[in-house]
Amino acid sequence: MSATSITMLVAMVLYLFGMMGIGIKLSEKTSSVGDFYLGGRKLGPFVTAMSAEASDMSSWLLMGIPGLAYLAGIAEASWTIIGLAVGTYINWLVVAKKLRRYTEKSRSITLPEFFSNRYGDKRYVLTLIAAIWIIVFFVPYTASGFAACGKLFNSLFGVDYHAAMIISAIVIMFYTAMGGFLAASTTDFIQSIVMSFALILILIFGTVKAGGMGAVMENAKGLAGYLTLTASHDAATGTAVPYTFLTIVSTLAWGLGYFGMPHILLRFMAIEDDNKLKLSRRVASVWVVISMCAALLIGIVGLQMSHVGEIKTLEAAESETVIVKIADLLATNGILAALFAGVVLSGILAATMSTADSQLLASSSSVSNDILTKFFGIKIKEGKQLLVSRLSLIVIAVVAVFLAWNKDSSVFRIVSFAWAGFGASFGPVVLLALFWRRSNRYGAIAGMLAGGIMIFIWKFAVRPMGGILDIYELLPAFIIALVINIIVSLATKAPDKELTDLYDEVTAMK
Repeated sequence: MSATSITMLVAMVLYLFGMMGIGIKLSEKTSSVGDFYLGGRKLGPFVTAMSAEASDMSSWLLMGIPGLAYLAGIAEASWTIIGLAVGTYINWLVVAKKLRRYTEKSRSITLPEFFSNRYGDKRYVLTLIAAIWIIVFFVPYTASGFAACGKLFNSLFGVDYHAAMIISAIVIMFYTAMGGFLAASTTDFIQSIVMSFALILILIFGTVKAGGMGAVMENAKGLAGYLTLTASHDAATGTAVPYTFLTIVSTLAWGLGYFGMPHILLRFMAIEDDNKLKLSRRVASVWVVISMCAALLIGIVGLQMSHVGEIKTLEAAESETVIVKIADLLATNGILAALFAGVVLSGILAATMSTADSQLLASSSSVSNDILTKFFGIKIKEGKQLLVSRLSLIVIAVVAVFLAWNKDSSVFRIVSFAWAGFGASFGPVVLLALFWRRSNRYGAIAGMLAGGIMIFIWKFAVRPMGGILDIYELLPAFIIALVINIIVSLATKAPDKELTDLYDEVTAMK
């Protein structure tokens, strides 16, 4: 292994040890289940904002968006960015404060528990259904994150895939199990800074190597359909492919997913002072827009770098490694540059880890708190609840490792599917629970089941038919779940006065 590779590897290993150190330090502040899953509702506004967005973006930010822009131009990447940016802002503006207040008033520490408490579901059927959906969609998603870490070390340094994947999983599992929600949120905050540094450094270095932004844009203008929002560039034929109105709407639907993301909604529930959510909203929205636009520009810059021979031409799925290729080039400029390249690659690790830790936490809470304690009513002594929560997290991490064992499995394919699953099964329930007084548990149960099931039906049975049915499954599933929730709520008994009184109390709060 060369001195350059060793320097990059050292930077990445030090980063991993730093994350573990944070977990050990914050374990001192994690003494109860409430601390483990919500950090005792003590998050500050900046940590709330940046940890929420870091846990949201995953590797999609540093690999997915640049890859899309590199290969097909700005259309799909831009409409995705617009949908995610609008969804982010509306979620912070509309959902955050009321969810924070409602979960505190109803004494709920997880999202599934809130659903049952909101609707007076004494048997915790809603909690069980929600917990099952979390496990179904999150455990394979977590596995894809472990796989991404393994593939990164394997492709860069020739380290055995399985060894790298297992070590990465152990690091993520360790700091999350030790420090719980506070560790996940604090490390996510740090990881968002590392991701930002990686984006800025690669964009500046890449632009210089590409011959300046003028040369970058000239190259892009010469490609049919590359710089328009109404067409995509087909690299194989060199032609423009129309980006239809239906496709645009389907892509914008990514924004609907935010209303049902457990790991993002948990940050709303955990902030120390809900009056500081306005600051969090502004920080989160600005960071999301700037970081995604920078990622898009990296894809365009990377294409020009290929054009002038600085990096090789990337095809198909390989386009998602454009930021890795630029980091490799950066590392050839001396030890200091290699160290910076290692930080950039740590940014890719950060993007993956910041999502995986939140998914582990949400999945373990579903097993220990929502299924064992709430639904099955298993009595666990207070002193052992934290131990059970940590053991649940470890078991789920082990399962995810086995799911990630196949080196050739797709890392990113499941991301959009899991996003759609949470958006459709939880999103309508969250919105109606917070903003419709007449909503009841029967409607919530029907809507949650319909949303999750419809994701599978549309993805595997309807969408393959093509034509106007070939749209992102989140959009039709979300609409169907919302409509069914409303119809069933109106067709069944109105909620009890105790529940509507609590709704009125939360709504009246200023």
